[in-house]
Amino acid sequence: MRKVSALLLGLVFVLAFQVGSAFASSKLDDTIDKLIGIDYKYGGTTTKGFDCSGFTGYVFDKLGIDLPRSSRDMFGWDGGTKVDRDELRAGDLVFFNTSGSGVSHVGIYVGNNKFAHSHSAGVAITSMDDKYYAKRYLGARRVMSTETYKKLATEAE
Repeated sequence: MRKVSALLLGLVFVLAFQVGSAFASSKLDDTIDKLIGIDYKYGGTTTKGFDCSGFTGYVFDKLGIDLPRSSRDMFGWDGGTKVDRDELRAGDLVFFNTSGSGVSHVGIYVGNNKFAHSHSAGVAITSMDDKYYAKRYLGARRVMSTETYKKLATEAE
């Protein structure tokens, strides 16, 4: 009986450590998580309310990275490089045409085929395969160097 108890206790410790590491998060994740649910506000750039580019700029500002103000300017910004959808990594900016006239929405790719953004329902995380956004996807830009990505967008050890 003692062997079984010891084995079960050992298994509990192993599982506890694995679960703990599964919930480790990055500075990017922590910054975004604190903002989930904040209301949408046209032109908003603060925690009193965000529009899409205000939210994106706020997150990156907290991480020490300056971005242009509008989604359209972010899309064409020389400080970012184009990246294919199948090469997205956390922290890449993803762009959409939600107005029918070019770039009009931006979000932050967070991994697992999801992006964080501020939209009419407020700050949320949405699947890239969401019916509305999938057909409006325009492209992505990488704004973090590999070194910065490792520091800010990968799990803390």
